[in-house]
Amino acid sequence: MIFTILGWIIFGLIVGFIARALVPGKDDIGILRTIALGVVGSVLGGLVFGLLTVGIRGFHPTGWIGSVIGAVIALLIYNRVTGRKHDRT
Repeated sequence: MIFTILGWIIFGLIVGFIARALVPGKDDIGILRTIALGVVGSVLGGLVFGLLTVGIRGFHPTGWIGSVIGAVIALLIYNRVTGRKHDRT
C-alpha cells in the first residue's frame, strides 16, 4: 500500500515536471501542485485514452505519453481558471 502511494507521488512528480516544461512560461505552483498535476494528468490521460479506445475500465494510470498529455491539458485548464500566464502586451 505504501509503495503504491509512493509510486503515484514519484510518477506524478515526473509527469508534472515534464508537463510544466512543455507549457511555455514560468509556473510558480510548487512541488505539491506539480505532483497533483501529474496525478490528475495521468487520470485524465487514462480517461481520454479509455474513451478513444477500449472504454473505461476503472481507475488506472495510462502510459507515460498519455499521462503527460493529460497533465498538459490539466495545466492549461488550471492556468485558464486561475488567470495565470496571460500575455501582458
